[in-house]
Amino acid sequence: MSKAIPTVQKYMTTSPHTVGSDQTLAFAHKLLKEHDIRHLPVLKGGELVGMITERDLALVETLKDVDPSIINVEDAMSPGVYTVSPDAPIDEVCNEMASKKYGSAVIVQNHKVVGIFTTVDVCSAFAALLHGRLTH
Repeated sequence: MSKAIPTVQKYMTTSPHTVGSDQTLAFAHKLLKEHDIRHLPVLKGGELVGMITERDLALVETLKDVDPSIINVEDAMSPGVYTVSPDAPIDEVCNEMASKKYGSAVIVQNHKVVGIFTTVDVCSAFAALLHGRLTH
C-alpha cells in the first residue's frame, strides 16, 4: 500500500521574509544577508507582485551607474512568480520547479503569502521522504 503524496505545506518555510516594492536594493540586500536567505517575495500593498533574489541583486549591482541605495526593488525584481496553495502536492510542485528551473515557489493562501518552498526545502523534503521510506 502506498502512502499519499505530502503537500508542500509540510516542508515549506512558513512566514517568509518579504520586501516592499518601494524599498531600495540596498535594503533588500541587507535583509538577504541578515537572514541568510536567497529569495525575497516582493509585496506592494500586501499583494505579491514579484520576486527578488540574491542572484538578481548580484547582477544588477554590477551594472555601471547603478546605486543600490537609490534604485527600488520594483525596478530589479522578476514580476513573474510561481505560486501554489499550501495543499499543492509536493511532487507536482517539484516537477514544475525542475521543468521551469524555478528556485522557489511562493505559497499563497487567500491572496496572502504564507510560505516559500525553495530548492533547500526540496532537499530537506527529499531526505525526509527517503529516510521514511528506507526505515519503514
